[in-house]
Amino acid sequence: MLTIIPSKVFFTKGVGRHTSDLGSFERALRDAGIAQFNLVEVSSIFPPNAEIVSKEEGLQYLKPGQILYVVLARNSSNELNRLISSSVGLAIPKDRNMYGYLSEHHSFGETEQTSGNFAEELAAEMLASTLGIDHHLIWDEEMNTWKLDDRILLTQNITSTAVVEKPGEWTTVIAAAVLIP
Repeated sequence: MLTIIPSKVFFTKGVGRHTSDLGSFERALRDAGIAQFNLVEVSSIFPPNAEIVSKEEGLQYLKPGQILYVVLARNSSNELNRLISSSVGLAIPKDRNMYGYLSEHHSFGETEQTSGNFAEELAAEMLASTLGIDHHLIWDEEMNTWKLDDRILLTQNITSTAVVEKPGEWTTVIAAAVLIP
């Protein structure tokens, strides 16, 4: 049996606009820099000991046409003046031999900060629940991160928002965690 455990992860986001929903999705993928890959959506586990790298570094490991595993948040609309968002949240434990969590959130009418904070909190809650101590999750305003009895090393999010600007035009926003084997 083939075991694939990603060793690197990068985060990206994009916005696309087109007369069709599919066309706007393709343009959002291009804006995010991942349109040239075959994307397979996976659930929300951040691999143990995986390294977070920049998008630029991560893309250097990849080839066009390659199958990539992604945690993808996607939202689209063609409703004039509609605010849309998509976010991926991350929570990593201090013990890097344990896995962390990635969460996806898609919403209407939420600002980038609101949507991103929700996704980040969701990832932290999932990690806290796994550790069996979810009632101790608190927001550290000074550090701008979630804390869990000092067991969470890092929380963050990547969020894409946009407003539908033209009647009949589709707008798509994506946020993704790209997992590199």
